Amino acid sequence: MTRTPLSARTSTRRLRWLLVASLVAVTAGITATLGHLTQGSTASAATTGPAPAVHSAPAASLTRSAAAAAPSRPPGSDRRSAVGVADGVVRHGVTVFDDAVPAVANLDPDLLKALRRAAREAADDGVELSVNSGWRSAAYQEQLLDEAVSKYGSRKEAARWVATANTSAHVSGEAVDIGPSSAATWLARHGAGYGLCPIYRNEPWHYELRPAAINGGCPRRYADPTQDPRMQQ
Repeated sequence: MTRTPLSARTSTRRLRWLLVASLVAVTAGITATLGHLTQGSTASAATTGPAPAVHSAPAASLTRSAAAAAPSRPPGSDRRSAVGVADGVVRHGVTVFDDAVPAVANLDPDLLKALRRAAREAADDGVELSVNSGWRSAAYQEQLLDEAVSKYGSRKEAARWVATANTSAHVSGEAVDIGPSSAATWLARHGAGYGLCPIYRNEPWHYELRPAAINGGCPRRYADPTQDPRMQQ
């Protein structure tokens, strides 16, 4: 077997050592470079600071802006939501004895006394006098008139059913609408004895106090409110 000379083996070892040393030096250089870049990035971030936050407008401001941009409602458009029981709106089942209901409590005292006397007699015949409408505030009356104009197409036609707040006997507390139909029928037969009279032929439920009717009977009814001289004011 042939042996490699000693000088050749020594040269090989030196070559290997030089290669290893070179690799170590290169690795150290790369590490140093990367460390420098990382420090630079950190320093840059620290100097620049966090990105500025984007602030949105407060909810209240958005609400006010939206409200300002929304079209305004025409006058009186929210009147319906404004009226209630305190204005004379009547819930189902109210009778002439319900003092806690403004539509009843605010009626003319003499009219209310006559209604209660009649109601006691009607109860003996199995009939209950319910109040479909009684006293009304001016705001409620105007709302009803506006609705009637929309329903019938003109103020002239609406006047056959609903008076103005200035002329309505409901606003003054001098009129009551009685229901159901059996109660209105009972009053048509017996109401004069209590001074209670139907006033309009197109509204058989509408009653007012006419004290003279107790002895002389109820006066002739108007065809509708437009024929009533009180409505011409």
